[in-house]
Amino acid sequence: MAVHAFIFPGQGSQAVGMGRDLAAAFGPAREVFEEVDEILKHKLSKVMFEGPLEELTLTENAQPALMATSLAVLRVLQAEGGITLKDKAAVVAGHSLGEYSALAAANAFSVAETALLLRLRGQAMQRAVPAGQGAMAALLGVDMEQAQEICAEAELGPESREVVGCANDNGGGQVVISGHKGAIERAIEIAKAKGVKRALLLPVSAPFHCALMAPAADAMAEAFANTPPRAPIVPVMANVSAAKATDPNEIRDLLVQQVTATVRWRESVEAMMAMGVTSFVELGTGKVLAGLVRRIAPEATTHSAGSPAEIEALLKVL
Repeated sequence: MAVHAFIFPGQGSQAVGMGRDLAAAFGPAREVFEEVDEILKHKLSKVMFEGPLEELTLTENAQPALMATSLAVLRVLQAEGGITLKDKAAVVAGHSLGEYSALAAANAFSVAETALLLRLRGQAMQRAVPAGQGAMAALLGVDMEQAQEICAEAELGPESREVVGCANDNGGGQVVISGHKGAIERAIEIAKAKGVKRALLLPVSAPFHCALMAPAADAMAEAFANTPPRAPIVPVMANVSAAKATDPNEIRDLLVQQVTATVRWRESVEAMMAMGVTSFVELGTGKVLAGLVRRIAPEATTHSAGSPAEIEALLKVL
């Protein structure tokens, strides 16, 4: 019998039209979108369903939008198939903001609390570094150790006060780096000189998951003082530690650290496999995480559900 991990996508998976078919087909999905619109005092669902893409891609919109779609899928699974997380999932995990979706799915936060936290997180991350000063790049065909060496070399360039570090260890030879724009550009040149397969700038609005995000980490620490997490009904595999967490105080501390720390996705998937997980179920927009899982653990089964047809197919599997 399959042992399932439910996983939740991060920023970059957003697309105009996300959630529209769900809202049209299922009352429980509509309720999630309406709840998020109401708490944010903003018709986010209209931006999700109709665009424009520029507005949807704003960090403060993309983050709650991705969470809302993931939670809408979960609500539909519950309503249509009687699927409960407690019965079906051994563990939950999410990539960066997806960790908040995972915690909301596991009842550590309500949907309304999560939407407000993610709106704040998005705004704080955007404010932390003035536009144009930060950047992120993907290095393809490297392992974590090689990426760290490239970052260390780039930091020792002419502007040695500049910061660059590993933001995401996505597995399958893909590491994302983040920091000052000049240092990132140096790192790309160093990577190319070392024969790295590909090194390319990413179209992002801020340098996430690096030391430059410290002001945003402070803002989240303040937010959790007012909205602390509750104990999740299933363990969460934390980005920062690549280990299971169930204690609310530990979860809060890990979420604060997560703003500046590396997302250890490869190690998280390996840890879930080591605890006996055989199937990864991605809920929400896109299939990015399922693709990463297949690279890290080719023997695992993956499922992605973000549309009515995919939900129907998933219900037969679960």
